[in-house]
Amino acid sequence: MTSPALRFSGAGYTHVGHVRERNEDAILLDPAGQLWVVADGMGGHGHGDIAADMVVDGLANLADGDEPEVILSEQITRINTDIHAMMIRRGRTIGATLVVAFLQDNVSYLAWVGDSRIYLSRGGRLRQLSHDHSRVQEMVDEGLLGPEEAATHPERNVITRAMGVEPTVAIDSATLPMLAGDRIMLCSDGLTTCVSDHAIAQIMNAHSDPKETAAALMHAALDAGAPDNVSVIVIGASEG
Repeated sequence: MTSPALRFSGAGYTHVGHVRERNEDAILLDPAGQLWVVADGMGGHGHGDIAADMVVDGLANLADGDEPEVILSEQITRINTDIHAMMIRRGRTIGATLVVAFLQDNVSYLAWVGDSRIYLSRGGRLRQLSHDHSRVQEMVDEGLLGPEEAATHPERNVITRAMGVEPTVAIDSATLPMLAGDRIMLCSDGLTTCVSDHAIAQIMNAHSDPKETAAALMHAALDAGAPDNVSVIVIGASEG
């Protein structure tokens, strides 16, 4: 028996935070409910925001097809090539992290590069679906750090993978069959630096509407000081 088609709707916000002079994050919100992106630029002095915009603009042109994983991977690879070429022309390190959710036929096709994150809230439980590409995460994986130590480690912002930094990019991905009531949250590290997973779970359980949830998460980061740019998107699945 075929599962009924789900309807996806979401909302998101991006904010410069309380310390940075400019916002080098970029987000893509899809009124049709299919494609959602957060990119966190790196490079400073007007370069990081260009890289983040290139990620979002490139993915906005994503085509529909029978092989979403392939289409997504190919487009991310093309964007990486374009950012890297710009980096070479400008003679300085430029890049961006990326998290994307592409929703089609009740399935969420996820991809990420860097330390921006993807979470799933299902049945009142929060689970991180992405795996950080960062030096601290490597140390956690190797058993050298515990989660509490990682949260305050001086190298917690050092990423090991980013869009455009190398001629080719390794893309991590996952495929998630969606259920009615599921919510996916995409965010830059500006949120997770300020708001713990426990607090994120509490906020998501306290709100059901994606717009209210995203706003509450943003306010939590700003209330905690927001030393970096903050971006968050929340997408909800409901029966059509």
